[in-house]
Amino acid sequence: MTDETGTGRVDVDDADLRTRVADLTGTTVEAATDLDGGEVGRVRRLDLADGRALVAKTGPTPLSVEGRMLRYLADHTDLPVPTVHHAADDLLLLAFVPGGGTVTASVERDAAERLAALHGATAEAYGFPFDTLSGRLAQPNPWTGSWVEFFREHRLLHVARAGRESGRLPADLHDRVRALAGNLDALLAEPAAPALVHGDVWRGNLVVRDDAVAAFLDPACYYGHREVELAYVGWTETFGSAFRERYRELRPPAEGVAARRPVYELLPVLEHVEHFGASYLPAVRERLDALGY
Repeated sequence: MTDETGTGRVDVDDADLRTRVADLTGTTVEAATDLDGGEVGRVRRLDLADGRALVAKTGPTPLSVEGRMLRYLADHTDLPVPTVHHAADDLLLLAFVPGGGTVTASVERDAAERLAALHGATAEAYGFPFDTLSGRLAQPNPWTGSWVEFFREHRLLHVARAGRESGRLPADLHDRVRALAGNLDALLAEPAAPALVHGDVWRGNLVVRDDAVAAFLDPACYYGHREVELAYVGWTETFGSAFRERYRELRPPAEGVAARRPVYELLPVLEHVEHFGASYLPAVRERLDALGY
């Protein structure tokens, strides 16, 4: 066993992983190859003796949560996600989805159609049936009747508080986020209904094949406002004009969407401060400056 996480929690080394997977699948692991990704853990492709290929994720966060989210999306939506074969806190086994394609205009339009359909899944309140994760950050999802209240208490203030407690978010920026959060009623609007969002759509979480998205990976899902998803896609520059145009055809934007975008971009920027450090602090200041806080 080796500690690759810096948390004191050990990761599963190749020998232990091979033994455990053999017990779970009834066949041996012929090859284990590290894959890109795994920002909060390790991701490996496993080629099994029976011809199957699986993806094994190990690391410090409870991976059973990711497994539950993927199964929820598979059971309740048509969004393509990898099949979950095993989900424990310390080991997640997924079907390997082959890809390797590039994001073309056709891929962008396919992604727009997939996400527009996902956002058509609704609930009676904002939240999710269980608490989830965004990277290694806890993502509380208590059912809440107001979107503004949910976004204020369980997203902006929650993430800002985590950053303050870890020391990564300076006190002055924490206070400015709190001031903005206190005035969210004037900055945001309640959507017509809660919409199911993937929560972490960027190129690293897409498997592209044959001019389409073959799988959406690593969700951080909940029922919220689709504008949060779109703001994140825009901030990460995941897709371009073909995506935007097709999505608008399917789900026309509500009035005032451009004014709300910096508020919604503030959430992933704060999360990136917590995950990756001070290099994202200027982006926090820029959005607070733009919003007048």
